[in-house]
Amino acid sequence: MDKNKRILFFVLIGLDVAITVFLFVISIIMLANTVGKTTAEIINSAGDGLIGWLQNNPNIYLGVFVVPLFVLLAANIVGLVIYVRKQSKKTPVQVNDLTDDQKELLRQELLKDLQGDTTPKKEETPKSEE
Repeated sequence: MDKNKRILFFVLIGLDVAITVFLFVISIIMLANTVGKTTAEIINSAGDGLIGWLQNNPNIYLGVFVVPLFVLLAANIVGLVIYVRKQSKKTPVQVNDLTDDQKELLRQELLKDLQGDTTPKKEETPKSEE
């Protein structure tokens, strides 16, 4: 991954976390101030500031805080599933990736399977001329 892409990736993750935490905290404060109260009590206790204004305008609260929070959480879940599937795909091992010892063990196992023997045979390897 390119250095600039990596930096952008971390900045986007940080921004995502910050927005999610902000929306979640506002939602918790709203729930703490409204649960168990009647509509009249909410209107009377709604003071100044953002929380009081949001208590008096629940449709704005729903559209600006609740829906984006669910959309962001759904997008994070979808992104996580895509990331896990991408990381779990197994790539076939290439012969060039194996060490000489691994190649020799693989060759012996293949010969054993082809011959139908159940006991491993130690065969002499032909010496290459250099």
